[in-house]
Amino acid sequence: MGRAPFQVLVLPFRLLSRGQVEFALLRRRDAGYWQGVAGGGEDDETPEQTARREATEEAGISPSCPLVALQAVASIPAVIFPAHLHWPKDLLVVPEYAFGVDATGQELVLSGEHDAIRWCAESQARQLVKWDSNRTALWELARRIESGRV
Repeated sequence: MGRAPFQVLVLPFRLLSRGQVEFALLRRRDAGYWQGVAGGGEDDETPEQTARREATEEAGISPSCPLVALQAVASIPAVIFPAHLHWPKDLLVVPEYAFGVDATGQELVLSGEHDAIRWCAESQARQLVKWDSNRTALWELARRIESGRV
C-alpha cells in the first residue's frame, strides 16, 4: 500500500445529558502528547474513507458511527512523512482534513499507537492538544454541535 499525500484528523465526541458534549483525546505512546485520531490515506482512499478507517484502527470506533466533515484544513510539511520520498518533488505541504465522529455509546479501544484516552470538555481539550490544527477543529466541531449542524 502507498501512503497518499494527505492526512486526516478525527475528533471523537459523545453527547451527554443536558446538552453537554465531551471530546476524546488520545495520548501518543511514543511522544506523550494529546491529539485526536490522526493518520494518512492509503492508495486511492478518499479523506472520508481514511477518517473512518483510522477511527476504527486507532480507537475501535464503528465505521457506521456518524462522521462530520469539518471546514478546518491544515497544512503539514511533506518531509515529516517518510513517504514524501515517493511523492512529486514539488509537493512541499500536504493537507490535513478534519472530521468529527459521534462516538456516543461507543467504548473506545486503543491501538498500540496510543497509551491513554481522555474524555473532556472542549475548553480542556483545546488546552491539552499539542497541535493548533486540533484546537481549530475542536472549536469548529463544538460550534457545529451547539448549533445542531452535525
